[in-house]
Amino acid sequence: MMIRPYRLNEKVFEMLSVSTNLFRFLLILISWMGISNLSDAQEIKPAQLKSSYDVVVYGGTSGGIAAAIQAERMGKSVLLIEPGTHLGGLSSGGLGATDIGNKAAIGGIAREFYRRLGDYYSLDSSWKYQKQGEYKNRRSKGTEKEMWTFEPHVAEETFEKMLHEQAIRVLKQQRLDLKQGVNKEEARIASIIMESGLVISGKVFIDATYEGDLMAVAGVSYHVGRESNATYGETLNGIQTRNAVFHQFIKPVDPYVVPGDKSSGLLPGVQQEGPGGKDGDGDHRVQAYCFRMCTTDVPENQREWVKPVNYDPLRYELLLRNFEAGDLRVPWNPVLMPNCKTDTNNNFAISTDNIGMNYEYPDADYQKREQIIQEHLSYQQGLMWTLANDPRVPAEVRKQFQTWKPTKDEFQDTAGWPFQLYIREARRLVSEYVMTEKNCISELVAEDSVGLAAYTMDSHNQQRYAINGKTLNEGDVQVGVPNPYPISYRSIRPRKEECENLLVPLAMAASHIAYGSIRMEPVFMVLGQSAATAACQSIDAGQAVQDIDYAQLKKRLLADKQVLIWDGPRREPPIRTSSLKGIVVDDRDAKRSLGWKSSSASAPYVGQGYQHDGDANKGEREISFTADIPQSGLYEVRVYFAPGSNRSINTPYIVTSSTGTKEILVNQKQQPNQGRYHLLGRFPFAQGKREVLRVTNQGTKGHVIVDALQLVPVNVN
Repeated sequence: MMIRPYRLNEKVFEMLSVSTNLFRFLLILISWMGISNLSDAQEIKPAQLKSSYDVVVYGGTSGGIAAAIQAERMGKSVLLIEPGTHLGGLSSGGLGATDIGNKAAIGGIAREFYRRLGDYYSLDSSWKYQKQGEYKNRRSKGTEKEMWTFEPHVAEETFEKMLHEQAIRVLKQQRLDLKQGVNKEEARIASIIMESGLVISGKVFIDATYEGDLMAVAGVSYHVGRESNATYGETLNGIQTRNAVFHQFIKPVDPYVVPGDKSSGLLPGVQQEGPGGKDGDGDHRVQAYCFRMCTTDVPENQREWVKPVNYDPLRYELLLRNFEAGDLRVPWNPVLMPNCKTDTNNNFAISTDNIGMNYEYPDADYQKREQIIQEHLSYQQGLMWTLANDPRVPAEVRKQFQTWKPTKDEFQDTAGWPFQLYIREARRLVSEYVMTEKNCISELVAEDSVGLAAYTMDSHNQQRYAINGKTLNEGDVQVGVPNPYPISYRSIRPRKEECENLLVPLAMAASHIAYGSIRMEPVFMVLGQSAATAACQSIDAGQAVQDIDYAQLKKRLLADKQVLIWDGPRREPPIRTSSLKGIVVDDRDAKRSLGWKSSSASAPYVGQGYQHDGDANKGEREISFTADIPQSGLYEVRVYFAPGSNRSINTPYIVTSSTGTKEILVNQKQQPNQGRYHLLGRFPFAQGKREVLRVTNQGTKGHVIVDALQLVPVNVN
């Protein structure tokens, strides 16, 4: 039986909750125990449609739901169209481990959603397979009312309740006609047409799909794939081999069907020989998709792993060779959810990401997309069955997948598998303001904020390739942002000449790498709410969405508890290598022994971050910096590191110059002696390419930090 909410005035609820915890408990209990004779979200049939709506939202994702709720609260007639049968997108489709960045950056309807989840999980009756006090997670603190980790069905029921409370009309199982689905009158959408022939008219339309389907059919400019670094002056876009250090092969694994025989062809899952270009080159590739599985270790709530009917053992040969090469890591990332469940993500070299199998998805028709989705499902089902059953999988690894299995009580109409494939990126709007890496690191700041993003610039791998008889992954980037940063209103609406009454809060205008930071479910809800606010304002003013008064928009967003400007603690932004004079060699361009770890947790740093030794394996870590000296002479040798209380007090920097080798010990707990950088001294160097500096962790106490080397010529008169 579906749980139904009791409809309460928000102010009454707030007053009672402030006055006494008992009243708050009773109201939560009423809401979640179904004391109501009302149905859930107001699902309607085509025959019940009005002739026109003020705001039409296409896509029942979390962002689409937030948009619909906001428009209804602002007094507009709203229709929410969901092409499938479930509401909530990834938020109810398995992604219960909310990717946040900084929770203080989340406001409005998004925070309301997570607070309602907190209300639900505050009840003992919500805990079936464990007690409330037994559940621990890193995303929540004891004083928070919000819940940031949750079960899929609870998220979907919460969305349904929120829609019901506003009496929002929801039309399910109606897909946009991808060929002739938009009727435009000059630069305005008059109506949209479903595959069924159903015509829906509206004043303003919001594309809340992950794919950007309405945007594309409306003839709005968009991009698929990775831009080159040169396009927007970035450093992390395009092909990325140097930065692809996470989720990477750590052992040499032969990529050929017959080991050592290139003529036998590449194994399934390996796309090509070589990365197909140099670092920073743009291409058509899209970061990998997967299903965010919900598993459990409770036997009574388990399904069995399924061996797909089209199972091909060769598809998993690379996985098995990787184990046999000595990579014994368990290749998944199960994050604990309430009631002994998980949200499970990709991890390590070969895992749930179906790398390289989604390039056609963004622009594909429905039939082709379904084929791609089924291919991903078959791959992941076969992967999990292999990990649980194949004798070539190490016994300790197999045990993990025999202990954790799909849940019976989630995704019941799709046999325990999520109804939503994780579309990490697809089409992206190209408007007059495209969010880029420069926004993420606060080098550029949008003045017309409609919300904040705060997550790491994150891209999953985009291809797997062979090189020198070995297999490598390419495309993974994980570089932190120093502070939450504003997202421009101009990035969620098209150019005026292309469409005057469309807003695009999910497939918004961002470069590939910036989108990797923005594309988080809480941010989509924030942008959905802001898009709806702008839509209502444009209707009231009789203006195009491009012409509304931003000052008025900002005022309403703030009144609705959106967070637009970050006024919390701030970290110093990264130092761009291009801003440094002389010769600069970043740590990522240095030659590193195995074991160094990349990080961007502490600022300031040069480029994308720095290396550290984890305060472990002393005497085994070394980094060598080689520089191309253009002219013989005297140079200042400068090094960079972010000081901290856990740093090494005696880090050895070994400079090799024309006069020999000199070791200099540096206390990295202390601020560098020149503020931003630490001057090791002035040294003469001869022209040519040569090793200039080595850094080791020999005999050190504390974390050894290694960042960029800078050589600045000294003019001697």
